Amino acid sequence: MDPVGEIYDDLPLPPYVSAEDVVFALRAISVHTPEQRPDGQRCRKDQAAHPCRLHRWGRHVLQKRGLTGGQIQTLLTGGTVVLR
Repeated sequence: MDPVGEIYDDLPLPPYVSAEDVVFALRAISVHTPEQRPDGQRCRKDQAAHPCRLHRWGRHVLQKRGLTGGQIQTLLTGGTVVLR
């Protein structure tokens, strides 16, 4: 799929990011992880090209909440981050 198609294929973001959205986003990122295949990286859960729609959605939600890549990784590994 071309990059323009990916933009239109993305899931809509919530108007504001609640604590529940953060939980769903972390779940989406942790479940839809990359897996190396002969044809490139694929999503382990749905076999789509990685990052898949749900993984992208989760990252975008957390970034909208103001989290950095390092903070997202900390949360995924079981650490704590103060959310404002």
